[in-house]
Amino acid sequence: MNEDFKPFVPDVTFELIPIKNLVSNQEYQRNLSLGHIKRTAANFDLRQINLVKVSRRSGVNYVFNGQHTIETVALVSNSRETPVWCMIYNDLAYEEEADIFANQMRFVKRLSPYEVFMANIEAGNDMQLTIKALIESYSLTIADNTKSQRNICAVATLEYIYEKYGYHALDKTLYLCISTWEGDPNSLSGNMLRGVSLLLHCYGDNLHQDLFVEKLGFVSPKEIARCAQERHNGSLGFAEAILTFYNKKTKSPLRWNLLYRQSTDDTKHDESVSDEQGTSLMDLEMTESTE
Repeated sequence: MNEDFKPFVPDVTFELIPIKNLVSNQEYQRNLSLGHIKRTAANFDLRQINLVKVSRRSGVNYVFNGQHTIETVALVSNSRETPVWCMIYNDLAYEEEADIFANQMRFVKRLSPYEVFMANIEAGNDMQLTIKALIESYSLTIADNTKSQRNICAVATLEYIYEKYGYHALDKTLYLCISTWEGDPNSLSGNMLRGVSLLLHCYGDNLHQDLFVEKLGFVSPKEIARCAQERHNGSLGFAEAILTFYNKKTKSPLRWNLLYRQSTDDTKHDESVSDEQGTSLMDLEMTESTE
C-alpha cells in the first residue's frame, strides 16, 4: 500500500472467531439487554450483522463493540462455537478501547425516520407500502417536514399505530384528523395521531365519529396542544385534551377511567419492550457506543 495512504487506513486484521473465544462486558460498556437480544434474535437477519470490533491484548480477544451482536448470534445458532467476523486491533491499551467505544459514533449522522421509511419503500416492504397507499388515499404526502398543508412527516407514529392497533385503526385515525382539521399540519403531528388512536382504541364505537368531527372541528390543533401541555406529556396529554372537548356538554360523556386504564397498560407494555423493538443489529451496536 502507498505509504501516503497509511494515515487514513486502520491498522487492523479480519478474522472469523468463535464466540466462545471472545470476551465482552468491559467496565466501560453498558450491561447486556437480554430482552433486546431476544427480540433481535426473533427478527434475525444475517445481512444486518456488523463486524465485531475486537482488541487483542496479551492473546485475549476483548470485544469493545458488538457484545449484543455476538450474544444474538449465539442465541440464534444455539452455540457459542459459532464464528463471527471480527475487526481486530492489536495491542490497544484498555483506555484506548474505552475511548474508541465512547467516541466512535460521535460524528455519525443517524438516519431519520423519514429516510428509513423511504428506504423501506424502495425495498418494497409491505408495511411501508401499505401505509404510503393509505396516506395517499387521503390526498396526503409523506414528507420530511410539515411546513406545507397536507404533509405528514410523523412516519414513526404511523408505523407505531399500524403495528400496535392495526390497519383499520390507522385508517380511522387519519379519517378523524383529516375530516376534523382538513389537513392542518398541526393536526398530523405524532402526538396528535397517537392521541386520537389511543382514544379510538379505548372507546371503540362508543366514540362517535360524527360527534368527534362536529365538536373538535371548532377547536384548533394549536389549542389542543396548549391544553395537552397543561395535563400530561406526549400522546396521553393530547388524548386527555381531545376527550375534554369531546365530552363538553355531552349527554353521555365517555368515562375517563377507560382512558387511564388502557394508557397505563400500554405504557407498561411499551416500557417492557422499550424503544429498541425492531432495531437491527447494526442500530443496536450504534446505540451501544453512545449509551
